[in-house]
Amino acid sequence: MNASIGMPSLARAEWLDSAPLGPDELHGRVVLVNFWTFTCINWLRQLPYVRAWSQAYRDDGLVVIGVHTPEFTLEHDVARVRRAAEEHRIEYAIVIDNEYEVWRAFSNHYWPALYFVDRNGSIRDTHFGEGRYEQSERVIQRLLGIDREPASVTGIGVEAAADWANLRTPETYLGSGRGGGVASQALAGDWEVEQERVVLTKAGGQIAFTFRARDANLVLARGAEPVPFRLLVNGQPPGESHGVDVSADGQGLIDEGRLYQLFRQQGEVGERTLELTFLAPGAEAYVFTFG
Repeated sequence: MNASIGMPSLARAEWLDSAPLGPDELHGRVVLVNFWTFTCINWLRQLPYVRAWSQAYRDDGLVVIGVHTPEFTLEHDVARVRRAAEEHRIEYAIVIDNEYEVWRAFSNHYWPALYFVDRNGSIRDTHFGEGRYEQSERVIQRLLGIDREPASVTGIGVEAAADWANLRTPETYLGSGRGGGVASQALAGDWEVEQERVVLTKAGGQIAFTFRARDANLVLARGAEPVPFRLLVNGQPPGESHGVDVSADGQGLIDEGRLYQLFRQQGEVGERTLELTFLAPGAEAYVFTFG
């Protein structure tokens, strides 16, 4: 990227539990700006690297800033952002960008996105999406003027790298606004199809979906009360292939609006059909993602 492009000022942004970092505070520092939103599986799989870089290079002059720009309405809730930051052990500064002001200032279009800024405040490199981790770390080192072995990074749970070789099913939105809705989803029961989600109005509603991937995730939220659910895969409880948010016998609970890992295949990856049954009204389902 052209070195003459300067990093937009964040001095007037809303900061989460952090003093504002404006041009004066960032002068002479290398800055990594990471656009994220907490339900995004692509960001979750990138996060272990950004977190590791923040820890490995902070004493060398690196400042990491996470800009939280929401995709869904549920992600505008600052308490949820704070909870996600705590759950995923994010210790660097976070900007709350609910009005997309920082997003527009950077002319950004992607989650996740990385902007690499030199000590003079110029954007020297960018990367959008997952991957390119070693090269990105080398960019950080070059801007810091150091050369050493890359940081050791291991993602676990929902942060583990995707099984790209076996991932055949793309992310699939359930709401009507992104090509989803009842036309492409198997919904059973009393569901209201809205722009960015489907909402269950009566207990016993189901969602069935056929996919081919190691991991199956679903962004879920609830109304006033937690919603228990049951997962079957090819008509059976998931057993040892249960995700982190489901037990081996297929029991789960929507206790917060976030991404839920339903299934992680142990052994050979093939096509499978999952069936979710929600045992109380108020379930909200947004998007399936896979890994």
